[in-house]
Amino acid sequence: MNDLKKVFAYGKPYKRDFILAAVLIFIESLFEMVIPVLMTDIVDIGVPSHDINYLILQGGKMAICAILSLISGLMYAKFAARAAYGFGAELRLAQYERMQDFAFSNLDHFSTPSLVTRMTTDVTVMQNAVNAGLRPLVRGPVMLVLGVGLAFILNKKLAVVFIITTPILGGILALIVHKVSPLYNRQQTAVDHVNGQVQESLTGIRAIKAFVRGEYKTEEFKEVNLELTDASRTTFKYAVLNLPAFQALLYTTVVLIMWNGGRYILIGSMSVGELTAFLSYVMQVLNSMMMISNVFLMLTRSLASAKRISEILEEKPALESPSHPVSEIQNGEIIFKNVSFKYHKDASKFALSHVNLHIRAGETVGIIGGTGSAKSTLVQLIPRLYDATEGTVLVGGHDVKEYDLSALRDAVGIVLQKNLLFSGTVRENLLWGNARADDAVLWDACKKACADEFLSRMKGGLDADLGQGGVNISGGQKQRLCIARTLLKNPKVLIFDDSTSAVDTATEGKIRSALKSLTEVTKIIIAQRVTSVMTADKIVILEDGQIHAVGTHKELLASDPIYQEIYESQMKSQKEVSAVQEGGVLHG
Repeated sequence: MNDLKKVFAYGKPYKRDFILAAVLIFIESLFEMVIPVLMTDIVDIGVPSHDINYLILQGGKMAICAILSLISGLMYAKFAARAAYGFGAELRLAQYERMQDFAFSNLDHFSTPSLVTRMTTDVTVMQNAVNAGLRPLVRGPVMLVLGVGLAFILNKKLAVVFIITTPILGGILALIVHKVSPLYNRQQTAVDHVNGQVQESLTGIRAIKAFVRGEYKTEEFKEVNLELTDASRTTFKYAVLNLPAFQALLYTTVVLIMWNGGRYILIGSMSVGELTAFLSYVMQVLNSMMMISNVFLMLTRSLASAKRISEILEEKPALESPSHPVSEIQNGEIIFKNVSFKYHKDASKFALSHVNLHIRAGETVGIIGGTGSAKSTLVQLIPRLYDATEGTVLVGGHDVKEYDLSALRDAVGIVLQKNLLFSGTVRENLLWGNARADDAVLWDACKKACADEFLSRMKGGLDADLGQGGVNISGGQKQRLCIARTLLKNPKVLIFDDSTSAVDTATEGKIRSALKSLTEVTKIIIAQRVTSVMTADKIVILEDGQIHAVGTHKELLASDPIYQEIYESQMKSQKEVSAVQEGGVLHG
């Protein structure tokens, strides 16, 4: 229940709407409870005396009550909808804002499909709980109390039926809730799995088609879809038992009341009108109990969703700015002091071990190493995407933990290994780097990144539409736009995480030449190709998360066996390719 309290606290901006909706339900219920009393007088007084005026008067009162009840119901619908959908919007916004504060380590706790489900399906469950649950939550108890009270006033002996039926229905409801509660968690987890398959299939649709694996992915989807179907079927198989149990009890109660009520009429202790009114109250009381039982079932499902939403809202960001942060980065000097790092605190092995490295401001440093040597991990510690497990990382003379996170990340431009562009135009994507940049500044950045070559040929130029995720351009073009976007930040430190892998050697050379003009910017280049780092001021070789060697191209080529092996294998491959190409030309 604590999870429900925390989640419903986000409905405070709509507290007035909640209260008005509840008051209107109460008023609606009162008008409906008056109608059976008026009907009793019609049956017992108006009909026997054939008093048409009395019948019209009482009928008019009933009509007025019905109309007022209808108006109250319509007004309730307006305020309830505003409260429910406003509450849902606040929940989604709160989760989204919290996720924006998450560090990479926080995001490692949740899968992407699970986050999507929590922001959509789980919020919809909570939203529906308010929209569909507020009415029975207020109306049920009101009608139950008033109905039982009026029934006892009409006939105490006959009203004893409530003392028998209420505990029976309550016991059945308790059993159903006990059975269904854990099943809702299983159902929401199954929704996560379906979302995961859909996301993976849509993201990798080109690979699926290229490898003709459509049938295989369809079978995988069938499995998770069947899992959701089975979970939903099992859950609702027990949940729907509520209705037949209620109906069986309702009809049994009506039969018993008719049987005993008929006897009371025969002996003159009860009138026909009173029995009619009593039956109306019985229906209203049992209906109110049914409403309350539905609310319990709805709350049971809401508890599962509330718990999942609370996990997001209560997750504390692993990385936060200090209370008195440094807001200005003086220069691009970077120092790693005995830094070790592992992604999970209970991991048996460090991804990085005892790294000591000094990069002077304005230097160009190349980092190479085999796959899994922790090259990307190393540079992610600089903008504090992760915190070092041991040791200290300094930028501009200060520990990165002393900086305001936004200021630090503004000063460190990183072109990630996986290039990501957003839906929209080229201009809209580039403005992420500098929102105030004019066309001249944008074109200058594109020229340095060699993106102007293809942009000048594209219809619309800077205003060309990239499509979703930049599907309208090639991988190399994406990389160049991502480089241009990062250059627009005017960073103190510029990191290229294997971000020219899809660019040809000639274009890469042009980009390197353009970057030489950025003399005050520290440039770190992670690459697989030796040619990408040959001209760097120094080259760092990583092996199994440790620094194997540091030196210039000439120094490493003369002394380091790993660098010699990498260089020779790559140069040999290039010579073989050139020879094949020349042979093809001569043969032609």
